[in-house]
Amino acid sequence: MIYFTGMKNKLIPIILLCILITSCKNDPPPRQTSVEIREDMFYVNGKPTYEGVKLDTLMIEGLLLNSRMVQGVFDDLNPETSGMWKYPDTDQWDPERNTNEFVRNMQIWRKYGLLSFTINLQGGSPQGYSQGQPWHNSAYYSDGRLRDDYMKRLTKILDEADRLGMVPILGLFYFGQDERLDDEKAVVSAVTNVIDWLFGKKYRNVLIEINNECNIQYDHDILKPERVHELIELVRSRYDGYFRYYAGTSYGGGFIPLPNVVKISDFILLHGNGVSDPDKILEMVRKTREVEGYNAKPILFNEDDHYDFDKENNNFLSALKAYASWGFFDYRREGESFENGYQSVPVDWSINSARKKQFFDLLKKITGK
Repeated sequence: MIYFTGMKNKLIPIILLCILITSCKNDPPPRQTSVEIREDMFYVNGKPTYEGVKLDTLMIEGLLLNSRMVQGVFDDLNPETSGMWKYPDTDQWDPERNTNEFVRNMQIWRKYGLLSFTINLQGGSPQGYSQGQPWHNSAYYSDGRLRDDYMKRLTKILDEADRLGMVPILGLFYFGQDERLDDEKAVVSAVTNVIDWLFGKKYRNVLIEINNECNIQYDHDILKPERVHELIELVRSRYDGYFRYYAGTSYGGGFIPLPNVVKISDFILLHGNGVSDPDKILEMVRKTREVEGYNAKPILFNEDDHYDFDKENNNFLSALKAYASWGFFDYRREGESFENGYQSVPVDWSINSARKKQFFDLLKKITGK
């Protein structure tokens, strides 16, 4: 052991000081944003979202307007398909570029009034809609352990969301990728590992979506409608002494949530895919509030691929009429250019297509940003 001259008796305090300094360096930075649910309203840092904001007679205060941005940490671990996602300017796929460009655009989205976005640790279909999913996009090893590269990319996004006062909806599983996990034990382990990771990072601004559309093609029974509430309960049961994470799950477009999920969820997620009549959006919200076990809690659409933003009646405005939050789902249609689609990989995260501009312009009008 090396001693500094004349400092042998002070060695232990010096060692303790070094340990303390090292520990402090590893601690997450102080967090700026926390989310809270009070009955059917969202609060950020103790104040209702969009405080005092109305659109004509429609109350916006307490809602969580959002966009589906699930590919923020996307990668493809299958060498046979990874070449499908090349950027047009480099002819290469780059997961770090994808996340970095996501982060650079978050402040722009926020200035238009976007408070939330859905991101998923198993992404979504990078082709918008697809039958098979041979690509391998999963933040988990087969036993449920977390992949470090995915979580580092997620840290960049959640850190920036915390700085900007945003509330991400973090999805944990996606059909077509859940089979990357060995068994039900691995699924439970994955949920526990993510929640413990979030606690370790001290995030207080994240909502949990167990899985995207639990009634669509999942391999593991615990991710299916009859049992997915068990994982919602698991998230709700984990508490660090000061905070717990709010949790729910979603179903396919137009589906009304089942009582086992409605009863236990902190918020109710709906999808408007397949619902082309805006009046049906109002009906979906009404029927959801009539489900057995429902009490006052937020209802929000976090996926809807119907737009008509220039019309007086559209799905977005219908959701607001029902006092439900709404989420923009934008994917690249066949033949469209790279600028289109927030779900189609590679993603251009800027606001530069006609659809993106129409959505964000209406969002700006609604929120007064």
